[in-house]
Amino acid sequence: MKYTFLLLVGMLCLPNAYAQEGLPIYTDYLTDNYYLIHPSMAGAANCAKVRLTGRQQWFGHEDAPRLMTLSVNGRIGDSPSGIGGILYADKNGYHSQTGAYLTYAHHLMFSRSELDLNMLSFGLSAGFIQYQLDETTFPFDGQDPIVQGVVQSATNFNIDFGFSYHYLDFYAHGTIKNVLKNSGINNDVLITSNLRRYLLSVGGVFGKLGSEWSYEPSVMFQYRDGTQESMVDFNAKVYKQMEFGTLWGGLSYRQSLDGAQFISNGNTIRSQKLQQITPIVGVNYNQFMFAYTYTYQSNSVVFTNGGFHQLTLGYNFSCRRKRYECNCPAVN
Repeated sequence: MKYTFLLLVGMLCLPNAYAQEGLPIYTDYLTDNYYLIHPSMAGAANCAKVRLTGRQQWFGHEDAPRLMTLSVNGRIGDSPSGIGGILYADKNGYHSQTGAYLTYAHHLMFSRSELDLNMLSFGLSAGFIQYQLDETTFPFDGQDPIVQGVVQSATNFNIDFGFSYHYLDFYAHGTIKNVLKNSGINNDVLITSNLRRYLLSVGGVFGKLGSEWSYEPSVMFQYRDGTQESMVDFNAKVYKQMEFGTLWGGLSYRQSLDGAQFISNGNTIRSQKLQQITPIVGVNYNQFMFAYTYTYQSNSVVFTNGGFHQLTLGYNFSCRRKRYECNCPAVN
């Protein structure tokens, strides 16, 4: 009953955290980490970047989902090209996956000089994902052909493709993730091999000339092709320039546009949609970055009232002088 309950709650409350879909998409991209979800951002910034993230859900509960990612990206010398790499390990109950991606991006400048930012970028990531399903603790009597009582594993190849457009203080990103079919280790008819996901992000940074304060509203839309699910993030960030660097914080609200049905009070069928609220705080100190995010799930039916904690550590290196006269923290 424990295993069944965990599975049902995971399917009901975490539609953005299924195993076997590649790198899960949370709100870590808001911690100066857009490259993690948009390959076209490799090498787009003024500095090369290293970002390490750790995410833990439901502290104190065995087999709770957790995720570790390590990403690095930067320009190739003074060329208009950038490269990057991502390593990640994701565990969700009896499912786990590890992946490695390599990225190439190319950046086209349309402005006459670097004072006015007008840049179109394209990026392609290719990588391998190893899936595992640990059945060693499953009841095994040989009667169910699906349960083999071993650790099943499979390795698949997939690619992501995307673009980014930066114009002065505004930006837009579009990415297709898991372009290829990828069946993982499941033969269950309920598990689709179409893991394609479409992402679209738009936003801008606003602030008075010479002011220490700036503000960044943004929106990200996600759509899963195989299951026809969609959700949207509404984000707001604020920056305060300091002598040592930048203090910043923000708030993200994620809303699923599709509901999940469940049985309540014995025979009543009800429906709810995923709703998450995520406050974010961070600091840039010289070339270092630290951020913390806490995600609270506001659905009426949840596994636990405890939230999801995530830490991000970053380091910028090989920095060039500030290139653009704009409020564009993801690039400058």
